[in-house]
Amino acid sequence: MKTFPRSVLIIAGALVMFLVSGAANAENRVVAYVPNWIDLKVFSETIEYSKLTHINIAFENPTDETGTLSFSSRNEVLIAKAHEHHVQVLVSIGGGAASGDKKLLNRYFDLLTNAKRAGFVASLSDYVTAHQFDGVDVDIEGPSINQDYGAFIHDLSNALKPKGKLLTAALSKGYGGNKVPDLVFEAFDFVNIMAYDGAGYWEPNSPGQHSSLDFAKSNVAYWLQRGLPKSKAVLGVPFYGYGFGEAFRKRDYPYSALVSSYPGAENSDQVGSTIWYNGLPTIRSKASYVIEQGLGGIMIWSLDYDVKGARSLLTAIDEIFKAAGKP
Repeated sequence: MKTFPRSVLIIAGALVMFLVSGAANAENRVVAYVPNWIDLKVFSETIEYSKLTHINIAFENPTDETGTLSFSSRNEVLIAKAHEHHVQVLVSIGGGAASGDKKLLNRYFDLLTNAKRAGFVASLSDYVTAHQFDGVDVDIEGPSINQDYGAFIHDLSNALKPKGKLLTAALSKGYGGNKVPDLVFEAFDFVNIMAYDGAGYWEPNSPGQHSSLDFAKSNVAYWLQRGLPKSKAVLGVPFYGYGFGEAFRKRDYPYSALVSSYPGAENSDQVGSTIWYNGLPTIRSKASYVIEQGLGGIMIWSLDYDVKGARSLLTAIDEIFKAAGKP
């Protein structure tokens, strides 16, 4: 039998440990979106940072035709607090509301053209450094995705990666996903798959669960078939629901409001007449699915909708991950 010098064995062992560690980390992302229109100074004190790996602050967008990005001073306290707990913070640009804002939508279209893209990318790169973000999350979705999206992602990656910054995206199968070129998967560190909003107030005559486990699986399968590596596929889960019938309204129902109003709601996916959402059993099933499939983690929209204690959806995710040996 061939023997090897001790130094070679040590190096080989270290390499194996590095690869194993990298694989474990790739499957253990817990990415939480936090809206910056809430009181972040107060909210930042309540976050259980040990259960998160990334926070996406939502949203900042161009304020003018030159691409100057907005910045809320409320972001600063959250960035500092997260960094104290070794949680990375990304600025998320775009958002669903931006896709429905014609002025902002056209502003993005203009900034992503060949004539202005380089300047906008440079501005974003400088912005990330100036405000101590760890990267950019591109939540350009639906009608905001056009033929310049791929070139924008390519150029933004080239600007951020030399600085050691992350580049991620939130993508939806049914809301502009077909316009996303496959080549962008290489540029992203990971992709937050928005596997929710399969039903909602925009179709009041089609009630039902907007984010079932089967719906989540079909959304993940779509992106994997497109070429997204499993290690980069982060499954998005909702901390909210939608109402139909007597409960119909043109906005969501936070999970926190549901468990407050309906005793035992945490153990179901449907309450009242009729609100559909994800309770503890479904969230646990989705977390287990992520582990079983070796996916890149879980994403939450949005963290401020959760509750503390035994009914917490974040805690349910954390318990499943830890039970599977994911630190």
